[in-house]
Amino acid sequence: MSYSQLIAKAREAQKKAYVPYSNFPVGAALLTKSGKIYTGCNIECASYGGTNCAERTAIFKAVSEGDKDIEAIAVVGATDEYTFPCGICRQVIVEYGKDIKLIIAKTEEEYKLFTIDDLLPNSFTPEDLDKPKGCC
Repeated sequence: MSYSQLIAKAREAQKKAYVPYSNFPVGAALLTKSGKIYTGCNIECASYGGTNCAERTAIFKAVSEGDKDIEAIAVVGATDEYTFPCGICRQVIVEYGKDIKLIIAKTEEEYKLFTIDDLLPNSFTPEDLDKPKGCC
């Protein structure tokens, strides 16, 4: 699947966003290494802490189906700006690998490509939990 096609899937998901408070719909489309696609949109809640971002919605859908081998995630927000994942989403993304590609798009033709390691350098990952503890 091309990046443009993945961006188009993210744009479709964006249309389903529930954003009565921010009025800022975001869509994401996740591509697994096996070629399967999972989409997500942001879903807001009157209790703001219950809100979930598009990227995490797509990731949680994939993981809940047993699919953790993520290759790429396309993210779309407003068509005149690049919408990057928030800090929490970046941390969730890096949980599944530092080489995951992020396609941050304005349109299907206008996008920027990063790895999650580009956007979250020196991240805390599951490997950090395997390091010896330096305590008592």
